[in-house]
Amino acid sequence: MEVTDLGMIGFDTAYALQERLVAGIAAGTEPETLLLLEHPAVYTIGSGGDGANVLDSSVEVRRINRGGDVTWHGPGQLVGYPLISLDRRGRDLHRYLRFLEELLIRVAAEFSVAARRVPGRTGVWTGAGKLASIGVGVRRWVTMHGFAVNVVPDLAAFDLINPCGIAGCPVTSLARECGAAVSMADVRKTAVKLFAPLLADWMPEKPTERDPIADVVCPLR
Repeated sequence: MEVTDLGMIGFDTAYALQERLVAGIAAGTEPETLLLLEHPAVYTIGSGGDGANVLDSSVEVRRINRGGDVTWHGPGQLVGYPLISLDRRGRDLHRYLRFLEELLIRVAAEFSVAARRVPGRTGVWTGAGKLASIGVGVRRWVTMHGFAVNVVPDLAAFDLINPCGIAGCPVTSLARECGAAVSMADVRKTAVKLFAPLLADWMPEKPTERDPIADVVCPLR
């Protein structure tokens, strides 16, 4: 498992890197990789998302090849793109999503924030609102896209959309939950520390036969 810190990077550049690495992982020429980064402000929507969830007509939204609806990425939000071979780890997309939720719950706990799942909705929540969103796609059993956890973003950016397609969805951040400044560097280090051991525990590598499949998307909700 390799971890690459990309810092602040444009959405298109990061997407092109994901595409290259996914192809290499599927072919066995690249290692599984976790990309950690921040994006300049951008709104994205899944391939089947409802444009009516964009509440301001002046907002430019990028439609991309993940499931789910509209969300925002921007400074102060830690984005993680785990490029993982589910072919080697049991081909259980549902368990992979629960793994990502568990990772983010444990990251929040490191900052004394009690986060949780909400039945029927993918992502991580606190009593004050949604803390982190998850949306993935799968190509040849290799994951792309991933998670976004609000560390110290401008939460007003979410006022222009129904976040993840949920009308009136409250959104929160680690900084708001802590009532104090939270270091992006510390959150990034925590995610790196927890990721590989938790992945090995939840989805250990196992030999599997490889076969081609159609692209799959899993919604960001």
